Amino acid sequence: MEVADSEGLDAVTLTRVARDLGASQPALYRHVGSYDDLIRALGLRGREILVRRLTGAGVGLAGDDAVRAMGHAWRGLVADHPGLYAATDRSPCAGDEELEGAVRRVVDVLSQAVLAYDLDDEERVHAARTLRSAFHGFAHLEAGDGHPRDENLDDSFDHLIDIICRGIRSM
Repeated sequence: MEVADSEGLDAVTLTRVARDLGASQPALYRHVGSYDDLIRALGLRGREILVRRLTGAGVGLAGDDAVRAMGHAWRGLVADHPGLYAATDRSPCAGDEELEGAVRRVVDVLSQAVLAYDLDDEERVHAARTLRSAFHGFAHLEAGDGHPRDENLDDSFDHLIDIICRGIRSM
């Protein structure tokens, strides 16, 4: 995690991890099967931390306030752990029960944020998936310098949340 966050996910290699731990690279294979397994494990860890942050941010809040707090918590996680967050995109989830479960937990927490909007179960899931997509997309672009530097990204993110909350209220 430390290497990924300080130097980027591409700096994480089995050789680097072994060296930093003072172990031989073959010794790592007792703990991870391959480089892909290591990156997958980092992605799982990133989602675990994301769920904790989202849950903590939403405690005692509902509706727009919960959505706003969770959005800022998501963005904060990406700022604090850019490499770890990047690992969440490296392994395909489809067909991987553990990764699918991790994504489901993220959606479930976001679903709690929209309870106050009086949506039926299906609409609530769609709203939670929309939040996930919007928060991830914005944070991904921000982390990868995908936004022009002279833009006020805090204002843009607040507008994104306002637009989404209006849309959810209209459902």
